[in-house]
Amino acid sequence: MLGERTSQEWIAQYSSSHQNRINRACHTVGVPLIVISLALLVAAIFFRALVPYGAGLFILGWALQFAGHAFEHTPPEFFRDWRFLLVGVGWWWAKMRGKA
Repeated sequence: MLGERTSQEWIAQYSSSHQNRINRACHTVGVPLIVISLALLVAAIFFRALVPYGAGLFILGWALQFAGHAFEHTPPEFFRDWRFLLVGVGWWWAKMRGKA
């Protein structure tokens, strides 16, 4: 699904388009918010009360992503290749370990 590139190559390209410190901060917060929101929305299948929380975190996470790119003055990578939607979590994990 990620083609012939390694995950490190995908993360390196993602990282290269996220150099602005404000953009990096927005993504550092926004990416996990999106992941948490998706988990809440799945859980909302059984617990309807979670829908507003999941939806709110999803919107906030994406708002941070786009706000960050406004500071970076570049479009999100997934505008060019949808697979970058999957790379953001890997980038975040690498960043948390000091490798991105």
